[in-house]
Amino acid sequence: MNFDFSDDQKLLRDQTARFLEERCGMETVRAVLEGRAPYAEAVWNGLAEMGLIGTAIPEQYGGTGAGYLELCLVAQELGRSLAPTPFASTVYLVTEALLRFGSEAQRTRLLPDIAAGKLRGALAVTETRTAQTPDAIATTYANGVLNGTKLIVPDGGLADLLIVLARDEAGQLGLFVVDLRAATVKRTDVKSIDPSRNTATIEFSDTRAEALGTGGDGWGRLQSLYDRAAVLVAFEQLGGAQRALDMAVGYAKERFAFGRAIGSFQAIKHMIADMYVTAKLAESNCYYAAWALSTDAAELPLAAATARVSATQAFQQCSKDNIQVHGGMGFTWEFDCHLYYRRSNFLALELGGLSVWEGRLVDGLRATQRSTAAA
Repeated sequence: MNFDFSDDQKLLRDQTARFLEERCGMETVRAVLEGRAPYAEAVWNGLAEMGLIGTAIPEQYGGTGAGYLELCLVAQELGRSLAPTPFASTVYLVTEALLRFGSEAQRTRLLPDIAAGKLRGALAVTETRTAQTPDAIATTYANGVLNGTKLIVPDGGLADLLIVLARDEAGQLGLFVVDLRAATVKRTDVKSIDPSRNTATIEFSDTRAEALGTGGDGWGRLQSLYDRAAVLVAFEQLGGAQRALDMAVGYAKERFAFGRAIGSFQAIKHMIADMYVTAKLAESNCYYAAWALSTDAAELPLAAATARVSATQAFQQCSKDNIQVHGGMGFTWEFDCHLYYRRSNFLALELGGLSVWEGRLVDGLRATQRSTAAA
């Protein structure tokens, strides 16, 4: 059995890496972080031209139809470069929602524009600062319009298309589509730890919307969507963790103190070794989750939770320890260490915090244990 990616998939990864190295250096990330632009438009357009936005979109809807293993590798490179684009919200969440739950008419109308980079998307769920539960959702859908407020929406300030979790006239939760080319909402930017990723509060006031597909269990669909997106976000976190580790190793080799490279000191050696181990553990879990995602395996929820937890821990540890390896200079604005630390904290909260996914992991392990015992 081959647990590695194919040569063609590695070629796609290398092409993506070269493009991002040329077009999305740290100066591009800082231009968004420190400037007024909500995202790197030139990078987004380049991703569209390369067909990367449509990696998992079937050819009949304007995508390349490559698949999810390829998309995982693209996500890894985006995480390594800290690409300041709405790729995650648009591709991992909105595109997946349309593919899995949308009607044929919705897929035909919206997916080609997403694949071409003409539509940027966002998922609007959060309404409170505490953990999200079904009972906390107060946004309503009735007579074809939405009313309510979503407190924190990643990429909400620049989205053209929204997937919204709301309560219908019967009191049931559902997912609804808001095409902002034909509807309006009030958006207020929200400051986050990582200004290179846009975040906004969105208020709906008689905003025109339509049900996603034929309706159904909105909360259950959301959790299924999160399982799939968690794998892809985990690959972004893995890419970021690996880059932070590379930065730490490179600096430890070139920085001298007391006549020797600081990498020769035992404390630095141990710190970098710990970074390497946690990154490698995350990598193996991410690879297993990529298989589960690409085959739509029954193990996907457990594999996604495992990858999400380990990748979150890896990125946070590697980005934090990278600052420590750089010493006093690591804390300064001029060095790039803080950019990875910011993104690690932003991604740790996307799709629900670490404690949420640890809970899902425990629940999945218990379910597996019960199933094994019953057999």
